Amino acid sequence: MNILCIGDIVGRPGRAILAKVLPSIKKEHAIDFTIANGENAAGGSGISPKQADEIFASGVDVITLGDHVWDKGEIHPYLDQHPCMVRPANFPDGAPGRGWSVVKAANGVKVGVINLLGRTFMRYNVNCPFRTLDQALAQISSVTPVVILDMHAETTSEKIAMGHYANGRLSAVVGTHTHIQTADERVLSNGTAYISDLGMSGPYDSVIGQNKEKILMRFLTSLPQKFEVAQGDATLCAAVITVDEQTGRARSIVRLQQG
Repeated sequence: MNILCIGDIVGRPGRAILAKVLPSIKKEHAIDFTIANGENAAGGSGISPKQADEIFASGVDVITLGDHVWDKGEIHPYLDQHPCMVRPANFPDGAPGRGWSVVKAANGVKVGVINLLGRTFMRYNVNCPFRTLDQALAQISSVTPVVILDMHAETTSEKIAMGHYANGRLSAVVGTHTHIQTADERVLSNGTAYISDLGMSGPYDSVIGQNKEKILMRFLTSLPQKFEVAQGDATLCAAVITVDEQTGRARSIVRLQQG
């Protein structure tokens, strides 16, 4: 089966490019299941129920999140009500929503999706993502061998460490958060597909999705600037992962940029 993993959707331009190109991508690559990170969908910071509905309507099966999950308070009850949206699983007990879910793909295969937050250089004091992965797999592995992890983290070292830790136990570990697509995609030795960062789905002529003049002014003066999502043409960044649905092992991973 073919699984499409889409990098961080940034603001209105990201949502627009998703709606525009996703149907053709799914057709061209015979996609059975689509996962997208939506934590920057609302003006570049957080996500609201309205934007979540828009992303689902575009053809996404599961939305993953990250460190901006709590930026829009109205999403909290939505997280409890919608099993196809997962927030980082390693937040402490009592946080709204769920950190993993199992959803049936178009071909009838059940796909487990886990979301984890890195701890290095991140603003939240979350539980260990490695041990949280073990807890999630204890519940998911008896249901399906096809499991995808969105590792939302700042450093490549923490992401690749997770890739090796999960090697042979997950179908794929895909990194998000840094908004720059990396060229290190590969299938690890025991059949887990890996990429350090899927990249950003949003305005390409920008600094990771934000107005470049505002960002440059901040670097030049060290004065605070109000960030604004950049305008102009957007690009969708993603990866297509082919998985053996019987074993859960990845056969290939291919980077994709469109827009």
